[in-house]
Amino acid sequence: MALERIKQKDWYKVLGAKPSDSLAELKRKYQKLALLYHPDKQEADVPAGEAEQRVQRFIEVDQAWKILGNEETKKEYDLQQREDNLTKEWPLHEQIYLEDMSWNEDEQLYTLSCRCGGNYSVFKSETKDVSLVCCDTCSLVIEIL
Repeated sequence: MALERIKQKDWYKVLGAKPSDSLAELKRKYQKLALLYHPDKQEADVPAGEAEQRVQRFIEVDQAWKILGNEETKKEYDLQQREDNLTKEWPLHEQIYLEDMSWNEDEQLYTLSCRCGGNYSVFKSETKDVSLVCCDTCSLVIEIL
């Protein structure tokens, strides 16, 4: 299940969780919220507008669990969050095509020299998962297209 690259909700915030929480802790928080907002658990005298908000909240909580409760989609989501945070925190120095980087067959590694004298490096096995690469000696970042 590939996650969309659009600006997403903070699914950890939806569950009241942290990225460092264990899967068991995430599940516990999900279950607590799911019981609280589940449509079948609502009192009959709740105003229609509030009932609709609770249903929306339940859907949101369920979506958060679908992403964070699955090891693969959680890993992908965490990587996207990390990339989004990197672009906010560090200056994007350049956009580079992978083909424009130097290829080292023995190490299965693409490299590019940074203006500071350091290197941007990405292993072939990482090229599908990584789009932002940090210099190994300074704070500059390149985006691989």
